Amino acid sequence: MSEQQVQLDGSLLLATPSLRDGIFDRSVILLANHSPDEGAFGLILNQPTGQEVGHFLKQPEFSGLEKIPVHMGGPVSQQQLTFSAFWWSASDGLHWQVRIPAEEAVRRAKQPGVIVRAYIGYSGWSAGQLEDELKRQSWITAKPDAALLGKVHDLELWSDILSTMSPYHRLLIDAPADPGLN
Repeated sequence: MSEQQVQLDGSLLLATPSLRDGIFDRSVILLANHSPDEGAFGLILNQPTGQEVGHFLKQPEFSGLEKIPVHMGGPVSQQQLTFSAFWWSASDGLHWQVRIPAEEAVRRAKQPGVIVRAYIGYSGWSAGQLEDELKRQSWITAKPDAALLGKVHDLELWSDILSTMSPYHRLLIDAPADPGLN
């Protein structure tokens, strides 16, 4: 192994303007699992569908979750709806549980400071694929901060995070889809 392997679990991936087409346009992804040798798994945090769980699941075991917003998690397995919980610890930072059962989601939703979301699909990369995309500068990596869970998780989240990173990153917010047309 000649290159140093970087572990990105818990990092945010922000799509660069080169990914303006498709599901990853202005997306912010939480990498829940990452291994250069095994691949990566994450959820798009900022693509709400405008739907709530109650729109999809009407069975009694899902009561208590009917008002949970549903987000598009990524292009893989879009026929599946899964639940995830997120919370912040002052000592350890961002915590998450992904693909939790409905009973756990109900329990977590009642806990102060915990955000529960439902996701359709997920974002996934095979071994080495994300690393190649990072080398091509398709993604910007960032560490989540305590303010993340208090922000609205819609398309504005992408520009909110970029605006706090650097002057260069602030320029990306207003970059045209095809800079060659200017």
